[in-house]
Amino acid sequence: YVGQEKLRPQAGWAPLAFALDWGRPSRQQNSTSFFYLHTDQWRYETMNPSDILSPTAPAGPWDGAIIDYNIRALRMGWLPAYPTLTENPLNVAAKASAAGLEPKDYVAKALKSGELSFAWEDPDSPENFPRNMLVWRSNLLGSSGKGHEYFLKHLLGASHGVLGKDLGEEGRAKPSEVRWREEAPRGKLDLLVTLDFRMSTTCVYSDIVLPTATWYEK
Repeated sequence: YVGQEKLRPQAGWAPLAFALDWGRPSRQQNSTSFFYLHTDQWRYETMNPSDILSPTAPAGPWDGAIIDYNIRALRMGWLPAYPTLTENPLNVAAKASAAGLEPKDYVAKALKSGELSFAWEDPDSPENFPRNMLVWRSNLLGSSGKGHEYFLKHLLGASHGVLGKDLGEEGRAKPSEVRWREEAPRGKLDLLVTLDFRMSTTCVYSDIVLPTATWYEK
């Protein structure tokens, strides 16, 4: 075993998954921020940024919520985030073409005018939900995912064990960069597909299980 069994499917999968034929390097989303947002764990977050501030940080107001800094990083182009915009990228490209602008110039102009906005600024709006998820040989639920019960409650809409109240129910200060909706959504995903050869926790909760992924395929 020299790793070829892992690299071969990766070589075929990566160009499709990350659109490498369009541009390199791909701007991949870090999973920590993605799941923190879309499992609505930010709605329960009571830690203040000042609690984890580096002693070498410059002086300045370090207020707000943890999720606020994710949103600011997104706006400044530091943090790839998906879904990115509140509108379908295909529609954005068509509008840019009709306006005679490069897509990047059109998006910058539309964001400044308010015609477009970032999906992460209103993550609990139905048009900004992640709808389909494909899990390949990763036991996301009950193992690698942190905050399992929040995954069940908000991402899957399944029976869960979340006992704590969110910031709104507790009357605490809410994030300033994210729109707060009083009723948190339950069951954002429409389809969960898992590729695995073992009946993992993720398989149990999946809509479709493809028993094809072995150690020699990853």
